[in-house]
Amino acid sequence: MKTNSEIFFETLVEGLDIGVIALDADLHILHWNDFITRQTGKCVDQVRGQPITDIFPETNNPQFHGMIELARSKGRHVYHHWLELSLLIPLRFESPDGDLLSLQSSLLFPYDHYGRERRYGLVMYDTGAIAKSSRQLEAALVALSKKQAEQDQLICKLETANTQLLQSEKLAAIGQLAAGVAHEINNPIGYVLSNLKTLDGYVLDMLRIIDAVDEVSSLDELRQIKHALEYDYVREDVKALISESGDGIDRVKQIISALKDFSYIDEEEFRPADLHRGIETTLNVVNNEIKYKAEVTREFGILPELECIPSQINQVVMNLLVNAAHSIEQFGRITLRTSHEGDWVWFEVEDTGKGIDKKLLNRIYEPFFTTKPVGKGTGLGLALSYNIVQKHNGRIEVRSEVGQGTCFRVWLPVCQPVALTGKDAE
Repeated sequence: MKTNSEIFFETLVEGLDIGVIALDADLHILHWNDFITRQTGKCVDQVRGQPITDIFPETNNPQFHGMIELARSKGRHVYHHWLELSLLIPLRFESPDGDLLSLQSSLLFPYDHYGRERRYGLVMYDTGAIAKSSRQLEAALVALSKKQAEQDQLICKLETANTQLLQSEKLAAIGQLAAGVAHEINNPIGYVLSNLKTLDGYVLDMLRIIDAVDEVSSLDELRQIKHALEYDYVREDVKALISESGDGIDRVKQIISALKDFSYIDEEEFRPADLHRGIETTLNVVNNEIKYKAEVTREFGILPELECIPSQINQVVMNLLVNAAHSIEQFGRITLRTSHEGDWVWFEVEDTGKGIDKKLLNRIYEPFFTTKPVGKGTGLGLALSYNIVQKHNGRIEVRSEVGQGTCFRVWLPVCQPVALTGKDAE
């Protein structure tokens, strides 16, 4: 038997001129008020226990799923204003003046049923009617909508310009490294070519021995020819030449593969990636820039796969590595470290270079600001690295001491947070 309080609250909810739906922890419909029944023509008794996404397919959208996730993880109320033509649930009715009004705002909140079961309340109400009651407000909304469209266009142009700037900086960096990459490829190709010339002579000697089989009158004579051509030495040296040539070709393949992995221009999708592989890829690309300036030490931890845009993270690693190499005046050490703490992964690049003056630390992320000599840098490396890390919802920390060196640590979330689109607030 229902208590007076329960009867009172049921009567209150049923009398409201807004939509109220009660959901269980799995988003199955428990109840809704008479307002929902009137506006949808659906009887709650016929749908009770069914998922809300089955009854109202419009709720199966990223915005609503994001609201649910936020309510579950934070345990707070989540508001959303549905400003587009697509509504959460298309509840529409005729107003006295003949205009169609629509419910455009929603409130989702978690609550515990008698302190035991987690449930969710979904409240929907019309804000369009309020806007229509004031011509000034309606005009303001129209103007605001136009401004929003203009702002969206500007943001789109800014993102395009930022992407182009990122690629320009990447190509500029690769251009600066091109001579080094060419040298890295030229070395193994050089000794492969030398080995091929040696093998050419060996093959001719082998053919002479083979041809002599048909001409000699005895095995002793054949043995003398083999001895004269140093057959035993040639046989062992051929194995070594082939092995060395294979290693040289593998080195070239590594460099080409690293350039391919590093240079994805159109990659914009977040996907799981191996951070250590990205670091090694980048080291292959910048090897010639570093090997004459520093010894590279790796202190890698055990990492999960990282949700990121790999080519952009590689860009950050490259910028930090090149800066570290340029900061070392004679010969020093660059230490690469990685680790995993909770929902975060971090990597850092530490050098034994000349360090950064404390007065300049607050300017290092400014576009076009650089402490390098003219022609040595664009001043965009750290600025773009900072933007990339922000895009990945991460952060950069730096510590430096003049004469001792600098350490940059980049923190990145293992999984990117679920973004709510539209006007949401907790």
